[in-house]
Amino acid sequence: MVTEAIKKIKEEMKQNSNDQYISVIGEFLIQHINHNPEAAEKVLAEGKSISKSIDEMANVAKKKASKGRAMLTDQEGFKIVLKYFGIKEKPTAVKIDLEAKPAPEVKTPAKSKIIDFNVSLEDFIK
Repeated sequence: MVTEAIKKIKEEMKQNSNDQYISVIGEFLIQHINHNPEAAEKVLAEGKSISKSIDEMANVAKKKASKGRAMLTDQEGFKIVLKYFGIKEKPTAVKIDLEAKPAPEVKTPAKSKIIDFNVSLEDFIK
C-alpha cells in the first residue's frame, strides 16, 4: 500500500511539475508515509489530492487573516495537510531540498570616456 500511495503522490507531482507547493507537500507526504506506513491508506482515499490539501491550507489561512493578510508556519501547514487526509499522527520532521537557482549575474556597463563635443549651428551656416 505504501508503494501505491507514493506512486499516487509522484504522479500528481509530475502532472503539476511547475507548482512548487505541490512538490513540497508531495515530498513531505512521501517522507511521512515512509516513517508512518499506516498513513498510506489515507493518502490513497478516493478524491483526496495534494492540490485539494493546499486549498484547505488556504481556507484555514483565510480564517486566520488579519487586514487581508495571513501566514502559516511549515508546521501548521503540514498539520493541516495531515488533517485533510485524515492522518492523526504528528507531522514527521522533514528535510526538503528544493533546487536552488543562482541569482542572475548583474553586469554593470563599463564607464565610457566622456568626449568633449561642442558644436554650434553657426559653424554649419557659413
